[in-house]
Amino acid sequence: MRSINIGLTDEQRKGVCDLLNHDLADAYLLLVKTKKFHWDVVGPQFRSLHMLWEEHYQTLTISIDSIAERVRALGGFPVSTMEGFLKLTSLKENPENLPLATQMVAKLVDDHEQVIRNLREHIDACGDKFHDEGTADFLTGLMEGHEEMAWMLRSFIEGESLQADGSKPGKTAVGVN
Repeated sequence: MRSINIGLTDEQRKGVCDLLNHDLADAYLLLVKTKKFHWDVVGPQFRSLHMLWEEHYQTLTISIDSIAERVRALGGFPVSTMEGFLKLTSLKENPENLPLATQMVAKLVDDHEQVIRNLREHIDACGDKFHDEGTADFLTGLMEGHEEMAWMLRSFIEGESLQADGSKPGKTAVGVN
């Protein structure tokens, strides 16, 4: 195989690929959980959650492909088996009975927030330890996507009645008379 000369040592590229494979495993398990909840949700929120989770798993599918391709671009090989994903992921499967729709949302919020925390650490390591600002930038984009998905999910379960200015009914918002 031709050597890769992109300004990173073999050790730096391997370190980054290891981080990316952990991110890939997290994204894959999150995709599986999102699909499961998409298929299994019931109740009055069915349609809105079914459609939201379809958007999320489509986004996750694109992210997964991008992560795997980034690993290949750096000369590594992406983890690509369920055994490998389960070994590397920081997320937990939820094989128990089906939770209520709002519990499904809460579980996905927790997972997205874990992924966000992991990505923040990996962004720092890519830049500071491995001097790969390109991958740090790539991971920043992924993190922003997870932040948006987590925000949408949190907004769904917060579900309190609010006035147009963001205050709760019967209370005056700060700075609003």
